[in-house]
Amino acid sequence: MPTTKEAVMEVLSKIDDPELKRPLTELGMVNFVKIDGTKVDVGITLTVPGCPLKAKIADDVTAGVKTLDGVEDVKVDFGVMTEQQREELRKKLGHGTKGLQEKTELTFAKRFIAVASGKGGVGKSTVTTNLACALARLGYKVGLLDADVYGFSIPDMLGLSGQPTAIDDKIVPPRAMDNLQVISIGFFVGRDEPVVWRGPMVHKMVNQFLSDVMWDQLDFLLMDLPPGTGDVTITIAQALPATEMLVVTTPQATATHVAGRVAGLAAKTDLKVLGVIENMAYFQMGDKREYIFGKDGGKRLAEALKVPFLGEIPLMTTLREGADAGKPVAVYGDEAQVKLFADLAARISGKA
Repeated sequence: MPTTKEAVMEVLSKIDDPELKRPLTELGMVNFVKIDGTKVDVGITLTVPGCPLKAKIADDVTAGVKTLDGVEDVKVDFGVMTEQQREELRKKLGHGTKGLQEKTELTFAKRFIAVASGKGGVGKSTVTTNLACALARLGYKVGLLDADVYGFSIPDMLGLSGQPTAIDDKIVPPRAMDNLQVISIGFFVGRDEPVVWRGPMVHKMVNQFLSDVMWDQLDFLLMDLPPGTGDVTITIAQALPATEMLVVTTPQATATHVAGRVAGLAAKTDLKVLGVIENMAYFQMGDKREYIFGKDGGKRLAEALKVPFLGEIPLMTTLREGADAGKPVAVYGDEAQVKLFADLAARISGKA
């Protein structure tokens, strides 16, 4: 029985655009289907010229259509959307007309969580990355915004590189997992290039990452803040007044003391402190725990702030190795490590 156009379209309806995670048919990317005996020619309209995932689309379409009985050869022809077609695509994705979002309130996420620390070196970015992965593994739609402009590290920790695609004035955020979108200044500057910006430029960038990125309708947007109480924290408090703050600290008194200052900023800007996570809590040596940086500092900070103590993360070589390799332990670690971050994510989501 010869292959029909309807059968080909049915296959294409099950193939997602690798960046937008919607079927090619739903996005209006299928331009034509031509059948000549055992040969099928499929026209795909790309969102932008030079789409970085063009080869993957071609492979997925070819492999999918070849599963149909009687198909021996598949050719994929590429075109590019017109401005009008891109405008229709933005509307389908819920991002309206060109320019900044018309909504004065950003409502693309159910919950906005800013992950903060009083000082650098406490593993805040590592914790944020693993929590984002753990929430995604639990089935939530998650966004991860690397707002640590001067010390960006999220792309490396997730094994992501390259500049994101832009559809006119909207940025398509890369995906670390099917339901985890990521944006960082690290995608736009060299890996070793310093970001030398004053406060207004940082303010502008953070606002662009909130309003000019094609975020899904998210369950959570996690924002990795720079250490301390500077411009980025204030910008986010102004742009997203419903933001919750998650405080990451290590046990020693110097770290918990300055972390308390960040919580104080949250109070002054009317942000809710979600809770405290203690990183590098101890080092496990066989059956013995070594409290290298002190003991229970995070618990005492949570008690002083009258907020939940969400849990502690031990000092683990593999946690650092996973971050360096772009393979977070919340996904690639052993069973205990995956469970550790899954439990923390469940407490944050309220499902624990």
